[in-house]
Amino acid sequence: MIDALQPGAAPAFAIAAAVRSGEVTVAAVIDAALERIALHDSAINAFIALIPERARARSRQLDALHRSGAPFGPLAGVPFGVKAMIDVAGITTTAGSAIYRDAPASARDADVVRALEAAGAVCVGALNMDEFGMGGTTENSCFGPTRNPHDLSRTPGGSSGGAAAALAAGIVPLTVGGDGLGSIRLPASLCGVFGLRPTRGVVSDIGVLGAGGSISTLGPMARNVNDLALTHRVLCGDTDAHRRGGDALTAGIAGLRLGIAAGYFGENMDSDARDAVERVAKALSITRSVAFPEPRRARSAAIVINAAESATDKLHLLRTRLDGFDPGTADRFLAHALLPAQWYLQAQRFRAWHNAQVREMFADVDVLLMPATPCAAPPIGTAMLRIDGVDVPTGPTLGLFTQPLAATDCPSLSVPVGRPGHLPIGVQLFAPPHREEWLFRVAARLEEIGVATAPVASAAY
Repeated sequence: MIDALQPGAAPAFAIAAAVRSGEVTVAAVIDAALERIALHDSAINAFIALIPERARARSRQLDALHRSGAPFGPLAGVPFGVKAMIDVAGITTTAGSAIYRDAPASARDADVVRALEAAGAVCVGALNMDEFGMGGTTENSCFGPTRNPHDLSRTPGGSSGGAAAALAAGIVPLTVGGDGLGSIRLPASLCGVFGLRPTRGVVSDIGVLGAGGSISTLGPMARNVNDLALTHRVLCGDTDAHRRGGDALTAGIAGLRLGIAAGYFGENMDSDARDAVERVAKALSITRSVAFPEPRRARSAAIVINAAESATDKLHLLRTRLDGFDPGTADRFLAHALLPAQWYLQAQRFRAWHNAQVREMFADVDVLLMPATPCAAPPIGTAMLRIDGVDVPTGPTLGLFTQPLAATDCPSLSVPVGRPGHLPIGVQLFAPPHREEWLFRVAARLEEIGVATAPVASAAY
């Protein structure tokens, strides 16, 4: 028997292989996942809603299909969870807000849930997040804070904190998060897992509460590159995902031009972040420095665009249900709603110019290395961070290196850097649009040589 039934031990591709071979049933895998949630999630608070009856019914259906000789999909029997802004039939889609806590359950699945279940995976529940994605620590006033499995006193990051924590704790092998200004990459770094912000537009956002802006996208999170790449291909509708599997990951990095982001991306970080970047640069023999165009203005433009767009569909709620918001979220949305239209238009004009500059930068480099977060996970409730001897506010600072990339529409991958005896921290790999495979190749090389690793957190058990 493989480790598919052991707490957090088996990757998704191994679970699927064991299910397809008949070594284990889907029902047994799902029962084991639900048992892990029952045993360990109370300490972490990654899940805010579960669908055990639906998951078990789906597992029995898949087992019956297998017995009939029907082929299994590439994610056969793999349990997964999704960020609480994503529709799951039978679960109330709250986006982490008390405003929707008592709303009717969703009657249908979001497109990403449908895609994963069509590939044989089984959804088990919805994952905690900052209310409406407005935050970077998943300190949710309605559902409680999610805790970092590597140190339960610390934040997992956000806003997809539940998605990252569930992976780091070994509760499920796959999750789907959402990333606007860094909401996948930031918690992936702080929890020590892989998190992909894909090329914007390649993953459907139909069935996502608050979707429709020009910054955010959904993306997969996992504990290894193979699982991440396979899940990304499934989410993009790649019908050949299973047969190709991890083949592209064996291509190596020969022929890829690698660089390290200079200037802004070499400043305002502590020794943990600096060490992570230096380890990766040394392991890949990256010596070439590359100037990312106008990072500070790019960050400001992305923040303005995301702020203005996030408030658009909240105006009615701000007028009628203001007391239902967390006070901090309400303040943000009220400020966002009052942004001058000229600011938004100017930010979009800059964005168009900046994207052309990024394309020009990529004429000379294929994959760019940069920090993912300026530090490892701070304690829950930390209002200020001390970075390079300066006290700075926690929320805005954690996204210091993810936000400048947000309006580029380019894919970015947070890769966990193995540093035994230290809290997790990741680096970012950044590539041109639709070049996720380049990111996977580099990450797979780092995994192969032991620089990138995402072990299950011992504090979770």
